[in-house]
Amino acid sequence: MLVADDDLDARTIYTLYFELMGCDVHTATDGAAAFSRAVALRPDIIVLDLAMPRVDGWAAASRLRQSPVTRDIPIIALTAISGVDESAQRSGCTAVMTKPCLPQLLWCEVCVLLGIDEPADGDSAACAGSRPS
Repeated sequence: MLVADDDLDARTIYTLYFELMGCDVHTATDGAAAFSRAVALRPDIIVLDLAMPRVDGWAAASRLRQSPVTRDIPIIALTAISGVDESAQRSGCTAVMTKPCLPQLLWCEVCVLLGIDEPADGDSAACAGSRPS
């Protein structure tokens, strides 16, 4: 898994939570680093903040979709910006979640996109109502 976010607190919280869920987590602090790490690591899924320096999440998602190495990796966009769901999906994001986002809810979306039936902590109730229809 790759978590790309320029906010140290968010990156740390998500990384620690996903590691507790049993994931091997790598991080990036901007879209350029996210792209290069994704090409090198080929993670199962990418959590991508949209508002980052140097290369933003929209541009990074677009580049990821253009690369044969990364084009099929699910991308969850995270953003505090309202009304950007469509533009994020047009750029290549598979799903969009609004910040602040509890790590448990983000984990539920990871489970949905990767076809994981049960959250690693066994708390399927945490995902109730958070799954897309």
